[in-house]
Amino acid sequence: MEWKKYAAAGLAAAMVVSFAAGCGGEKKTADGAGAEQDKIVIGLDDNFPPFGFHDESGALVGFDIDMAKEAAKRLGIEVEFKPIDWDSKETELQSKKIDAIWNGLSITPEREKNILFSRPYENGPQILLVRADSPIQGKADLAGKIVGTQQGSTGLEAINAEPELRESMKELKQYSDNVTSFMDLEVGRIDAVVVAKTTAAYFMKKNNAKFRIIDVGYPDIPSGVGMRKEDTALKAKLDKVLEDMHNDGTSKNISEKWFGMDISM
Repeated sequence: MEWKKYAAAGLAAAMVVSFAAGCGGEKKTADGAGAEQDKIVIGLDDNFPPFGFHDESGALVGFDIDMAKEAAKRLGIEVEFKPIDWDSKETELQSKKIDAIWNGLSITPEREKNILFSRPYENGPQILLVRADSPIQGKADLAGKIVGTQQGSTGLEAINAEPELRESMKELKQYSDNVTSFMDLEVGRIDAVVVAKTTAAYFMKKNNAKFRIIDVGYPDIPSGVGMRKEDTALKAKLDKVLEDMHNDGTSKNISEKWFGMDISM
């Protein structure tokens, strides 16, 4: 299956492309007063199709990569995409190893305590993903089952928000990436995965996977670009570009390319 190729390529080297924003490297302004950044380092899970992953040639591609490249064209500085441990994303950001997180990062109240978010640019709810022949029909059926989700993900937050349900599970397995959880689901190592609907739908379409999506009423939680709290100038630049991309239909076109539907906002 194609996702096994993605998993194998997941440790490939980071890719540097032209972008735009306002963080990272510095250059002096024309009058010599103050400093203006000319590079941004974006942290991402590079085994997270279709948001960001390596194709068969090793190139870094995906919905968020295309969004970032388009923003680059409009703003005009350099970006470096840096693969990170998703569970340590906030530490990577605060320690300045990266300047932003652009990787389907859901905007939640808990994350907003430590992260400054751009305007929302895409939206996709969490769902249950099970095998097509699974008897599971809803949350209540997870009792006594092995459930998977990604470390540090919105899916994990959704599970933790219902402690009684979590306690009823036989086991909760946390994965470093969604690809591995899908592989384990396919071969029966786990019974269900809590994951974004957009991610699940992409894999099912791309790999003809015999899975079934169950909408169990998790709320829609939009995604944004995550930055440090003090980087308000960067936020202002990205907000303007993302708004322009939405208004002129660019975000819609990129969304339909990767998901077959418009999830932009």
